[in-house]
Amino acid sequence: MVSIIKSIGIVVGLFICFGFVQTAAATDITVFAAASTTNALTEIANIYETRGNGRVALSFASSSTLAKQIENGAPADVFLSADAEWMNYLEEKKLLESGSRSGLLGNRLVLIVPASSSVQAVTVSPQLDLVALLGKDGLLSVGDPAHVPVGKYAKAALEYLKLWSQVAGKIAPAKDVRTGLTFVERAESPLGIVYATDAAISDRVRVVEVFPADSHPKIDYPVAAVKGAKSKAALAFIKFLSTPPAKEIWAKYGFAVQ
Repeated sequence: MVSIIKSIGIVVGLFICFGFVQTAAATDITVFAAASTTNALTEIANIYETRGNGRVALSFASSSTLAKQIENGAPADVFLSADAEWMNYLEEKKLLESGSRSGLLGNRLVLIVPASSSVQAVTVSPQLDLVALLGKDGLLSVGDPAHVPVGKYAKAALEYLKLWSQVAGKIAPAKDVRTGLTFVERAESPLGIVYATDAAISDRVRVVEVFPADSHPKIDYPVAAVKGAKSKAALAFIKFLSTPPAKEIWAKYGFAVQ
């Protein structure tokens, strides 16, 4: 009987130790990601967590805001940016784990109107009268072109199409792409420029035109591990972002997976 009790005790002890090792190996991480990835990345993180990989805290905002926060010491382990420029910014400051950066996603730029708008499909060209579409007091809703990636892409596209001069003084600069989307959803702006993936999640806006891919720099979403103690866990999460389950979710929301 004593030997049986001892054996049971050993087995239980092994299970407890094994459970401890498994728990210890699952490291919680914090991910700073572009606002446009909110819905897709939230789903992906949920799957990652259910597989026992540790919890993922997500923080969404404009890539510029997040990059500045990381520069100022915010506790991020992974950075997913909506453009290369802000990733370059952190890389130049040596705040990323060497060799951890990779291209992850692509997107498209679209012109949207409120669902109730009378504006139908338009053609973005030098002949388009944006001022007439905006109306007397209307403003074009877009991420702030001074620093928000979608705004920078939008300005580049409008300049390429010789339309920027029409609207340079009629911009409603948003802090990130989701805020710009909200302005149009509420019909506070008669027109907006967002990513195709953002327009796709809302039934309160309609896409009236897709900007030509060659009218602006390629929309690229790089991802990298932020330098720090949790680099191994960060790299594991980054790797998961390119697995089949994650790719399926990215594609569901309209992202081009690289």
